[in-house]
Amino acid sequence: MTEKILKWIRPEIRQLSAYQVPDASGLTKLDAMENPYTLEPLTGNWPEVLAAAQINRYPDPSATELRRKLVQVMQVPEAAATMLGNGSDELIQMLAMAVSGKDRCILSFEPGFVMYRMIAEFVGMKYVGVPLDDVFQIDMQAARAAIEKYQPAIIFIAYPNNPTGNLFDEADIEEIIKIAPGLVVLDEAYHPFAQNSFMPKLKQYEQLLVMRTVSKMGLAGLRLGMLAGNPALIREVDKVRLPYNINVLTQHVAISALEHIDLLDEQAAMIRSEREALLAKLSNIQGVEVFPSQANFILFRILEREADEVFELIRKQGVLIKNMKATEGSLKQCLRVTVGKPEENKRFLQALKKVLGH
Repeated sequence: MTEKILKWIRPEIRQLSAYQVPDASGLTKLDAMENPYTLEPLTGNWPEVLAAAQINRYPDPSATELRRKLVQVMQVPEAAATMLGNGSDELIQMLAMAVSGKDRCILSFEPGFVMYRMIAEFVGMKYVGVPLDDVFQIDMQAARAAIEKYQPAIIFIAYPNNPTGNLFDEADIEEIIKIAPGLVVLDEAYHPFAQNSFMPKLKQYEQLLVMRTVSKMGLAGLRLGMLAGNPALIREVDKVRLPYNINVLTQHVAISALEHIDLLDEQAAMIRSEREALLAKLSNIQGVEVFPSQANFILFRILEREADEVFELIRKQGVLIKNMKATEGSLKQCLRVTVGKPEENKRFLQALKKVLGH
């Protein structure tokens, strides 16, 4: 009987694996690129903020006040329009839905953010992943050929890239924007740690969109992303947005938190400093290859042991990092660690050294 019912699920959906989030109970959590610092200095007035939220009413459908605050904080050019999503994932999905059609495709670079591929498959579009070169930069010869061949409706570029952590060459990205037949979306989720941005270039390129999130700033639990760009494009994409997608509690708390952007910026600066210290210490561990990062995480390769085994042994010592689980390709034998507080980073380094016999 079950199979008879399941036949109505699209075959390509049945072949997918659901996105897995591991249980981190009781562990030092360094697997999900979260800001490790809490927001106690901001939360004193939140009971009043939440009490003012009319949860018996639907929220402002356009989140007008919140969008105004995000435009200010994220320095969106005056000529650009914005729309909000329940995290960046929903924005990616809305973009894909808005352009989907027979023989259309989404293009990105690999290794890259897994949701570009997954959402393309969700909406029935072809996905083209262009391999990065040996140092995780865009192979422009391959990129030009793929763009010419597939004529992508959207090109997603993570800047910095996830999971590699590096910034792509700015001139390469500008060339891609110029030759792209469709939209180019710069996913700047890790902007607080890289501080390079294509936001000022929105007025230059009508096909360019910039995506941001508050998740890495320390507000991951709110699930809030922003898309900025050409008002004509934003108007069309906004048509597939579900009504009231940003709930009233998120709107109130986000506005309150963003009033204290100085504190969030301070935390980002501490994470950047800790990242540099962690990069240096990791680089001094024999048997580990470390890759440069401009994000709040570091990708590294295990050279003399099995990465799966190292991951599990670190976990048994109470530290959860990310296993890339790649048996081949550029991520083979790679693990990824989120930059935490100094004591969390120390705990991770001690666990890694113990596993590697140092």
